[in-house]
Amino acid sequence: MQGLERQWFYGRLLLYFFLVGWGVRFIAGHPNAPVVLESFMHNVNLPLHEAGHVVFGVFGWFIGVLGGTLMQLLAPLAFVIAFLVKEKNNFGSAICLWWFGQNFMDISPYIADARAQQLLLLGGVTGKDVPGYHDWNNILGHLGWLEKDQLIASISYDIGRFLMVALFIWGGYLLLVQYNALNRAEESRTQEEDEQQEWKPMTGKAWFSEDDHDDRSESD
Repeated sequence: MQGLERQWFYGRLLLYFFLVGWGVRFIAGHPNAPVVLESFMHNVNLPLHEAGHVVFGVFGWFIGVLGGTLMQLLAPLAFVIAFLVKEKNNFGSAICLWWFGQNFMDISPYIADARAQQLLLLGGVTGKDVPGYHDWNNILGHLGWLEKDQLIASISYDIGRFLMVALFIWGGYLLLVQYNALNRAEESRTQEEDEQQEWKPMTGKAWFSEDDHDDRSESD
């Protein structure tokens, strides 16, 4: 059991350092950086985005357009809460927090492109090619905030940075706690084995020494 727990710990440690290394690249980037625009995670997040338009589309045009971004953020947030509250798995929750932060970064290029509409969208077209196709041009245009697209994109990216750093701190703390607990458990187990070895009963004549045997003979 102890060996299995050690394996789980080192598996978590490996995953943690992988996400830290990948996260540092995201943190050092910006809304238009290749690490964001060409990230593998965008392919993971895109189906959620498209599903969000369908799910939230029943609430009207504006919420339907915003729904793509909402689903991108709500899905990882739901996993953060589920692992934390239902599964009581703090480390799993911390890992999902990384994904939550990455989605704030993933939506930032789309926001920053609201006025320019130069990004290639699903279908290989841009917002300029198909008027009304660009979510964030529609959203910010409807709110009268088109001129603030760069500012909003930067805020979204900074939120992602903050959440990733939160993972680094929280996840590192959880691993340290687990490491110390494993060491204490191993020390306790070793101590118990030593005590059992010291008090292990002996059999036959070894129950008493020769001196005890002589004393018994004299008393007889």
